[in-house]
Amino acid sequence: MEKKDLQTAMDAFAIESESILETAKAVDPEQFEKAVEVLAKAERIGAAGCGHTGIACQHFCHLMCCIERPARFLSPAEAVHGALGFIQPGDVMLLASRGGKTDELMPIADVCRKKGATIIAVTENLASPLAEKADIVLAMKVTKECDPYNCQGTTSFAVTCAIFDALQTGVMLKTGFRNEQFAVIHPHGAVGKRLNGQK
Repeated sequence: MEKKDLQTAMDAFAIESESILETAKAVDPEQFEKAVEVLAKAERIGAAGCGHTGIACQHFCHLMCCIERPARFLSPAEAVHGALGFIQPGDVMLLASRGGKTDELMPIADVCRKKGATIIAVTENLASPLAEKADIVLAMKVTKECDPYNCQGTTSFAVTCAIFDALQTGVMLKTGFRNEQFAVIHPHGAVGKRLNGQK
């Protein structure tokens, strides 16, 4: 590997770090607090996104389940073929799209509004159709995707996950979630053994 190519690859750490820090500045604290409030109270939580963002949304749902907030990832394709029956009035649907124009998410937002669910949008485009349909908008900021062509969902994936990690922290604090609860639902692995006093 040529030295310049190695440096370009290693620049990914700095690029992603910069975008995460810029996102921390871009997120409106009042919107973030509202998101934590509704997530802490919702009986059910749904999340949807496409591509890398969809994978990040699966991570978000797992984070919520780990703190006993029932959550399910809804495939955008399955969502509009009946899976939106999961969402009931008072529930929360999180929709993520960097550009805020992902076609597959628009009908999901429309159905959620009809059903009386709260919509949280995670997007960089605060004037986007997705942001306009949402009740709560969490801004993300991507200075540059870290692949050589600035096309892959690399930095945007890291930024989206950072927002989700922050939301989990907020909900944990809001609900008073404790490690003793986590020990019950995470009995296996190194973490489970540590939490349950096993060697």
